[in-house]
Amino acid sequence: MKSINWKGIVESLLFAAGDEGLSLKQIADALEVEEQKAQEILDEVKKEYEENNSRGIMLVQLAGTYQLVTKKENAVYLRKLAESKGTSHLSQAALETLAIIAYKQPITRAEIEEIRGVKTERPIQTLTAKALIKEVGRAEGTGRAILYGTTKEFLDYFGLKSIEELPPLSENEEEDFVQEEADLFFEKFQEIDS
Repeated sequence: MKSINWKGIVESLLFAAGDEGLSLKQIADALEVEEQKAQEILDEVKKEYEENNSRGIMLVQLAGTYQLVTKKENAVYLRKLAESKGTSHLSQAALETLAIIAYKQPITRAEIEEIRGVKTERPIQTLTAKALIKEVGRAEGTGRAILYGTTKEFLDYFGLKSIEELPPLSENEEEDFVQEEADLFFEKFQEIDS
């Protein structure tokens, strides 16, 4: 009978979870093992990463979740990648998401999606990878959703000394945006109908 590669499965789970990471309970549930067994596997994975200095990633526990992260000594190369011409442009979705986070922080993904009206998982991953946003805490209440905020890199990227230097939004800015979108929709609908 083939033995189960628990460590490989845990790595796959953590890689797939990305920046959100996984709790011990989530890992145990996915592996269909007791939490003690899951903890032993995590300890083994962490030890292997620590003992093998040639690896570029490591296993850490942050805010009650386990995550695979890059080693600090590789930060200079990651920064070069993030700043290279081929990866420096932000999509319209990423810019919209970043603007919402900048003005409404701290804010949850669900709140961002409510404002944008579309899913924001990929733009949040992009912005996190470019270190323009980060997890700044957890919301109170059921599920304890991740709260996002901007970073020092965000300020540097846009040449700001502090978040207070953002141009002010008018009180009706959000309502105006929604109204413009509705007007465009109805104009297109009338064109199709004609």
